[in-house]
Amino acid sequence: MQTLFPEEEIIFDLIDAQVSYVPAFIGFEEANELFEKLLLQVNWQQDDIVVFGKKYQQPRLTALYGNDGKSYSYSSLTMFPNKWNSLLTYIKEKVEDFMKVKFTTVLLNYYRDGNDSNGWHADNEKELGKNPIIASVSFGAKRVFQMKHNSIKEQKFKIELEHGSLLIMKGTTQHFWKHQIPKSTKNVGPRINLTFRIIN
Repeated sequence: MQTLFPEEEIIFDLIDAQVSYVPAFIGFEEANELFEKLLLQVNWQQDDIVVFGKKYQQPRLTALYGNDGKSYSYSSLTMFPNKWNSLLTYIKEKVEDFMKVKFTTVLLNYYRDGNDSNGWHADNEKELGKNPIIASVSFGAKRVFQMKHNSIKEQKFKIELEHGSLLIMKGTTQHFWKHQIPKSTKNVGPRINLTFRIIN
């Protein structure tokens, strides 16, 4: 996606959803620096999840950082947050300044190559409240982000999330839509994604 104003917010016209995108939320050189620091300074882990009664290793590395006591559960897995470090606080404050929202928690995903993925899901866990706001910052290789409506089959959406970009989902999006990062057969490099959220 090319835009004359890459730091501006693009709002998508989707049924039952509020989704927007800022292609160059963080400039290219700074995004390169932050990517390298995230690789080294985040406590990455690979957890087992249970899907339809079977245990699998997640096809990516993850980490949770946040305010004390704000655990987060999904796919029969409960994560307890690391304390905020200066790097993640810096990125969080950039997102908060732009959105005028205060976040409690960030879930990070590290996709090492095209074999790493994140299957269809909604960020609708009870800890996130009724209409959760999710702010997703991407670093590294472009990956396709897909969405599909739960009941209107022809309602689908996809976008390539670029290095330094910000994707925002809010309103009723998580009630009516699912999203995923599918595997890629292309020779894609590593990608790190930070999803900021508010845990009640």
